[in-house]
Amino acid sequence: MRIARFEHQGQLHYGIVDDDGDGEAELVKLFGDPIVGVIEPLDERVPLAEARLLAPVIPRSKVVAFGRNYAEHARELGNEVPDAPMMFLKPNTSVIGPDHPIVLPRQSQHVEHEVELAVVIGKVARNVPASDADDVIFGYTVANDVTARDLQASDGQWGRAKGFDSFCPIGPWIETEFDPSSGVIGAKVNGETRQLGDLDRMERTVARLVEFASSVFTLLPGDVLLTGTPAGVGPLVAGDEVVCAIEGIGALANPVVAAP
Repeated sequence: MRIARFEHQGQLHYGIVDDDGDGEAELVKLFGDPIVGVIEPLDERVPLAEARLLAPVIPRSKVVAFGRNYAEHARELGNEVPDAPMMFLKPNTSVIGPDHPIVLPRQSQHVEHEVELAVVIGKVARNVPASDADDVIFGYTVANDVTARDLQASDGQWGRAKGFDSFCPIGPWIETEFDPSSGVIGAKVNGETRQLGDLDRMERTVARLVEFASSVFTLLPGDVLLTGTPAGVGPLVAGDEVVCAIEGIGALANPVVAAP
C-alpha cells in the first residue's frame, strides 16, 4: 500500500495511491493521520494529477541518519566502514517533499546529493531487537541526504553540513509493503546517472539499524531513519534537477536553487 500526503484545493490530506495501470491514478482520502492512527479510507477520491504531493511524513521528533553504510561510498570519500554504525541527526526542519526546491546555502560552495532508503517508524520503539524491527516500522520511502561536503570536512561534525533547511527531501509516498533486503537504488542529475547500487549492499540491515538507534534513544511514530547512500555522490548546482529512485517505491524529484 502506498500512502501519500498531499494538498488539494488548499487542504492537506493523507491518501492511498490507487494506480492499477489501467487508467488515471487517484488518491483515496484517509481519515486522520494513518501513522499514529488507523488506516481509514473515505469515500472521496482525487486524481493524482490534480494533487500536490508533500513530504509523506513530517517527523514529529527527529531524522536519524547513518553514514558509511555502503563500503564503496565510504571508500570513495577515503573512509572505511566503521566498526559500529555511524549515527547522526538531521533536524525535522530539513524535510521537504517532491518538487520542492533544494536551496543551496550561502555558507557552502560544495553541496552533494545522497540517495537513501528512508524508514518511517510507526510505533514507540525502545530497545527493539532486530528480530522485532518489522513490528515498529510503518513503511519506507525515498530520501536525499543532501550534504554540504566542504562544511562536513571543515566542521569536524555533521550537524551543520546536513542540517540546512531543504536538506532532507523525502517522498513521493510511503510504501508499507516493501522488502528492504534488495532493490535497485540510484540518483540522476539532469537525466545523467550518478548513483546506482542495490540495497543488498548495505553493510548493516534496516533491522540492525533500528536495533542500534532504539538502544540509544526512543524512536517515536513518524520518526525517519536514513540508511546510508551507495557510491557515486556528486555536486549539485543551481538549475539542476536531482531524481532519487528506489525500485519498488518510486522516484523523488527536486529542483536545485541558489539561496535568495
